[in-house]
Order: sequence, then C-alpha cells, then structure tokens
Amino acid sequence: MTNTATKNTIPDDNDFKVIRKLKPQIIEYSEDLRSDPDIKQALFIDTETTGLDSTVDEIIEIGIVPFLYSKATGGIIGCLEPFNSFQEPSQPLSEEITDITGITNKMLKGQSINKEAIKKIVLESSFVVAHHANFDRPFVEKIIPSFCQIPWGCSLEDVPWRQCGLSGGQLLSLAYQSGFYYDAHRAITDCYAGIELLKIAHDKNGVNAFQHVLDRGRRPYFRLWAQFTPYELKNSLKKRKYLWNDGTDGRPKSWYTDKMYSEVENELSFLNKEIYQRENDNVIIRKIEPSDRFTNRC
Repeated sequence: MTNTATKNTIPDDNDFKVIRKLKPQIIEYSEDLRSDPDIKQALFIDTETTGLDSTVDEIIEIGIVPFLYSKATGGIIGCLEPFNSFQEPSQPLSEEITDITGITNKMLKGQSINKEAIKKIVLESSFVVAHHANFDRPFVEKIIPSFCQIPWGCSLEDVPWRQCGLSGGQLLSLAYQSGFYYDAHRAITDCYAGIELLKIAHDKNGVNAFQHVLDRGRRPYFRLWAQFTPYELKNSLKKRKYLWNDGTDGRPKSWYTDKMYSEVENELSFLNKEIYQRENDNVIIRKIEPSDRFTNRC
C-alpha cells in the first residue's frame, strides 16, 4: 500500500495516531570517529533472567548495543554492531518467564554467553546504561566482573521524563509517546528502544535525555539509610522510591535511597518531618562513587 493510499484510509482527525516501527541504523566506527577526542563509546545493556533475585536467579539472555556519543553535548551519534547471547540456566524455565520473554527451554539448550567477547566490549567503553540499572547491574557483574569498574547510568531513574514531555517510565509507553514501537521484552530490541529515546528526547531547556544520564552517572551519590522507621509509614517510603534491605548482606536492615549531594538536605528534612516526625540521628549517610552506583557495595 502506498503512503497516499494509507493516508486516504485514515480519517483526518484526532482519533488516530500513526507511529513508526523502530529500525535501528548501524554505523561504522571509522578512523575519523576514533581519532576525535570528543567521541566516546557507551553501552546500553538489557538482560532477561529466570527471576528477580540476582543472588539466586540467572541470566538467560543478554543484549549489549555499543553506541557513540559526544562527550561535550551528550548527543548520540549512532549504534555500533550489537552483541546478543543466550545462556542455558541450571534449571528449566518457568512458564511465566517464557510467557513474559518469549524465550523457551528449546532456544536455550546448549547455549552459553561468550564472556570474553563481553569483556572486550567493556574495555572499549566509558559508560554503561540500562533502563533499570538496579536490576541489571547485579546480574551482569556476577558473570562479568569487568562491569564493576565502569560508571553506570539508568535511563529510568536519571531522566526527568516529565520535563521531556513524557509520562511514566516503561520503555514501551515512552516509545509510543515518542512516535515509535518495537518488539518488547527481548534484550536487543529493548536496548535499541532505550538508545532511541535517549537520542530524541529533550527537556524544556533543550538538554537531551542522555546528557541527563551522563551528568548523574559521573558524579558521586549519597545513600541514606533510614533506620528504625515506623512500620505503618512504609508505604510513604515506597512512594518516594525507597528500597528495602533485609540486612542479610551485612548492610543495615533498613529502607534506603540514593541522592545527589544537592538533594540530601531536602531528603533529611522529609524524613524528620514526615517519617520520624522529630529531629533524630537514625539516618546513616554513605558516599557512593560512580563505579559503585546501583550495587550493594555501599
């Protein structure tokens, strides 16, 4: 069907919206690009796993898409050749995981991740992004320790999507609002979607989404451990995106959140007024270096 014919079949009103399918364009990392000191390589990474707990569950698929960006502006130049690999887990997949991912036990039979290839990709890169870095980073560090040495950013947490004119945080929803769709819940396609969003989204001041991720990913954070909070106020902490640690890993048994230095005072004020309802010394503050963000090392 031609474009003209397609247009003629869709009423010219606000009841319909036409969106495109995402078709990534792969560029060559030419010598000119390699010699430009402003051009750097970053990675967008996504995993599919047997469950949500990185201490017991396993990666079954990993997708990595290297991309080039301007160090000065955060502008994304293009994607390089992707890496995609399956891993047969120690136990058969549950029906639920197959339903979510579309990955079957037959697809994983005899498959293993090429860890040496991933190590090489990491060594060539200066930054890593995931759409839920709190989830993906612990899984990939468990199998590729090289990821421990590189700063990470999160396209879910580090981008002010509302300031970019978008609502919510799910990749599918953000993509739809941005005018494209893709085949979701597979590692590589999720990576391409994330990179596209970081490339095209800008806030009201014209700052692109990836620049926001870089700015937050390059600076230290501070983890606030809110100890001994009233149980009946746990939902208030959840709403503010606090996470719970049960203490079995040697860290405090407590709710916690990560904040930039400029946000710490405001967060302490919230805890004193809304949670403890008094001045207190129950909050432990620990500095998090960029290479330790989204991990349990702090």
